[in-house]
Amino acid sequence: MAHLALAAEPQYFPGASLRSRALGLTLRHTVRPVLGLWTHLPFDIFPPNLVEHAAKLLPVHEGTMWRQVDLPTTRSEWLQAKGVTDISGGNGRAILYFHGGAFLTCGLNTHRRLVSRISYAAKQPVLNVGYRQMPYEPINESVADGVDGFRWLLDQGYRAEDITIAGDSAGGYLAFSVARQVLDRGWGRPAGVVALSPLLDFDPTGKKAHRNAHRCQTFPLAAVARLTDVTLRLDTRRGVTSRRVDPVNMPLADMPPALIHVGSREVLMADAELMANRLVSAGVPCDLQVWEKQVHVFQAAASWVPEARVAIDEIGAFVRGLAEREVVETFSTPATPPVAADVERPTARVAQL
Repeated sequence: MAHLALAAEPQYFPGASLRSRALGLTLRHTVRPVLGLWTHLPFDIFPPNLVEHAAKLLPVHEGTMWRQVDLPTTRSEWLQAKGVTDISGGNGRAILYFHGGAFLTCGLNTHRRLVSRISYAAKQPVLNVGYRQMPYEPINESVADGVDGFRWLLDQGYRAEDITIAGDSAGGYLAFSVARQVLDRGWGRPAGVVALSPLLDFDPTGKKAHRNAHRCQTFPLAAVARLTDVTLRLDTRRGVTSRRVDPVNMPLADMPPALIHVGSREVLMADAELMANRLVSAGVPCDLQVWEKQVHVFQAAASWVPEARVAIDEIGAFVRGLAEREVVETFSTPATPPVAADVERPTARVAQL
């Protein structure tokens, strides 16, 4: 099939500015060929994370403050945009953020500017987690660092239901995975999940059958399949015997509301559609926003691309709205369970999963 019949009704954002088109063209002729070359190498090669070191020079949103936070096994940052207070200043809500980079690259420096803009739009402080990555640690350890980040927020006095978990690309994988871990540990239900261009399924089958299989301006399809092979080999070398469950295959009925952003030509749209489909079919509210011709994690280019600024405003509105949603749900919960026919469900079409 060309693509899924969606249960989740996507919201489409039309239009692509000249700047966004130029960004897409640049990625198609720089990053995409390099990733294509990587897929043909007969051995695994992991270059130094040079982009993370170079990103130290990038400016942040005006007025942003941050300080180092030492989690048990990794370094993170507590970040507040201009005008944003923490719990001591009366702000009882916060965001837990995970950067992207295919579990191989990027970090706190590369994403500090994006995180500062999200903090400003949402009017909430952010714990930006510098989780451990391949080739030094398998993905299970990345998830463990994310859980430690959530525990840190709880220890600061934040309630689980006041914490939104967010991430881009590989960080989207962590956002859903950490939310699942928090629920399974009985710590409460997070306020919501925000995933930008998320990688949610390491099985490349759905991506190969999708209409965007060869349209993505950032990733050739072969690079996604190669990444899957790399993760499995690292798990084997590190003695990981338990099967890792990707977010699309996790139990979803008790998950919090979600917002998913994806560009209309991204190869990862297959993951975004599948996750939105399964969330809504499980009765979980999910806003799937599709942005015309925007590149992978285009939100990071907010200083240059106008659509990125609009997208960040959408993220801020969603996160702020979670507090209002919680109040409505609290006061609208009936004393006795409603008849099944009266249960309100998210707008949906019937779909075969």
